[in-house]
Amino acid sequence: MTVAVLQGDMRDLLAAMPDASFDCIVTDPPYGETSLAWDRWPDGWPALVRRVLKPTGSMWVFGSLRMFLDRRDDFAGWALVQEIVWEKHNGTNMQNDRFRRVHELAVQFRRDDTKWADVYRSPQFTLDATPKAVRWKARPAQWGKIDAGFYRSEDGGPRLMRSVLQVRSMHGRAVHPTQKPVEIVAPLVRYACPPGGAVLDPFCGSGTTGIVAREIGAHATLIELNPEYAAIAKRRISEDEAPLFASVDRVQHEEVGA
Repeated sequence: MTVAVLQGDMRDLLAAMPDASFDCIVTDPPYGETSLAWDRWPDGWPALVRRVLKPTGSMWVFGSLRMFLDRRDDFAGWALVQEIVWEKHNGTNMQNDRFRRVHELAVQFRRDDTKWADVYRSPQFTLDATPKAVRWKARPAQWGKIDAGFYRSEDGGPRLMRSVLQVRSMHGRAVHPTQKPVEIVAPLVRYACPPGGAVLDPFCGSGTTGIVAREIGAHATLIELNPEYAAIAKRRISEDEAPLFASVDRVQHEEVGA
């Protein structure tokens, strides 16, 4: 599968892409909550990526509740579907008089001109259902004597994945300030991208979305404004973090001026 890493301004690069060319979008944009130079919300970007998303597609966006509320006007043209809570093992607060924030949100949207019934989705499951015992009686109690019954133990098995996902953050291991672990991105891509489909990440950072797409056999187009981080994304993908797929995957590197 092809993973293309494009370095440049996503607004310029998206303008050259055809309508309805991606099956899903998974991205972690700047939240615009700090004074850091890289934490700048690109106004209007949800409208730009909406054009290149297929009507059957959807978009996962990482963020905070404050981010989504402050930028809700930018999500005009989108309909909210559901949200995932990523519970991390640690967190940070700029204020010491509030609860320590150890979570982020991943919110799924669909285009508001499509019906949810027409949108692709692949429900995810975990193999940790609670074991239970079921009893059968040979005769109801009101009939008098109850013949011997029996129990059947049903071991823990598949259950629908829950909306709170506990995944260790990349603290101490990250090569990008807001790097997401593969384990939190993977279920989102699997849920929204059909087999062999195409994923777009307009704020790719260190390239985690591309690594996940390659692992599941999907194409990916990654866009990163910062040349340093674009180079990191290319290197991470090239270093073959999914060696089992090395024989069928290839990475396409593309340099596009900002």
